[in-house]
Amino acid sequence: MATVTITIEGKQVEAEHNSTLLSVFKDHDILVNQICGGQGMCASCHFFVVDGVDSLTQPTTQEQMTLQFTKIDRPGARLACQSRAIGDGIVIELPIGTFVESERDLETKIGRKADKTLIHPMTGEVLVEAGKLVLRSALEKMKESSSKFADYLSKR
Repeated sequence: MATVTITIEGKQVEAEHNSTLLSVFKDHDILVNQICGGQGMCASCHFFVVDGVDSLTQPTTQEQMTLQFTKIDRPGARLACQSRAIGDGIVIELPIGTFVESERDLETKIGRKADKTLIHPMTGEVLVEAGKLVLRSALEKMKESSSKFADYLSKR
């Protein structure tokens, strides 16, 4: 079977032609969330294409809808579960930070500085930048985003 070369965070890896980036991440022990189980319904497996966008399949309709809903404010965002590697030269970066496990997890951090950027687990939205104080407003922002995301999913 044909392989392609992908650079992830500066490390080159080989992957089977037409494999999803999610499977590539798993095969190379790169931790990535997949809250929806790889259905393209959340943005927890998102990554950023730095180079080689033409070496990936075009975004699926599902991926486009999900990315339109999310609040990821960096260009080149794609979903690993929906993107397939079809050529060499793909260079990608992963989101910097950590996904918040739950509202309760975020609540325990209120009043302390975030040691890493805190990211909403489903939408990919930055809740608190690294080094900033975690405020109750971040929890409210997370609840609001979770509620909107649940509404979005229920209408599909």
